[in-house]
Amino acid sequence: MRDNIQVSILGRNEIVREGLRRILTEQSFNVLDVVQDAEHLTSDNENGSLNCLFIVDSTTDKEGLDTCRQLRQRFPGCRVVIMADNYRLDAIARAFEAGADGYLVKAISCEPLAGALNLIALGEKVVPTQVVESLTNMHWQPASGDWEASRASVNLSDREIEILQCLVCGEANKVIARRLDITEATVKVHIKAILRKLNVLNRTQAAIWAVMRGIGDDDHRIAACN
Repeated sequence: MRDNIQVSILGRNEIVREGLRRILTEQSFNVLDVVQDAEHLTSDNENGSLNCLFIVDSTTDKEGLDTCRQLRQRFPGCRVVIMADNYRLDAIARAFEAGADGYLVKAISCEPLAGALNLIALGEKVVPTQVVESLTNMHWQPASGDWEASRASVNLSDREIEILQCLVCGEANKVIARRLDITEATVKVHIKAILRKLNVLNRTQAAIWAVMRGIGDDDHRIAACN
């Protein structure tokens, strides 16, 4: 089946583009284009079928989303995959809102990458495995949709709220410490307290908990996500 899937790779980094091309060629995909952006795609893509798959190397969230929207408008019948250096829940949500069919992290190995692309070509939606694992392992409770009520129910402090917002934005402890002008050790203490109060296993699950309860709403978003 893979030789029937026409793949085009888009991205500003030539080394990443060529690396993906070699990997996918070795995995028997039919690599059609390897270009910097959508403007350099060949006209052959215009008549692409549902088996046409675009892989976007996203260096920034905005760039990836803009390219995704361009491709979706120009080739409505094709599949679009965004590949990022890491993942954030809000970034994944925006990618799918923009029309992406898959969101993958570049740390993925060759065989799983090929398998994920096969699934996407068949019409499935694919997200990073870490997200799925976090969803599976969470101790689910009904979400009220009322952020203030949810916050009060677990007794989060103002500082813990600030750090939780940073976790939603996918920031590392070092970045959080610099943003809030506290030490990394203090950040770790707060995160440990947040995980205990929310009854979750890790920072990803904490971020999912917060997003489900409305922390991502405009009234509660902080500059860290911009």
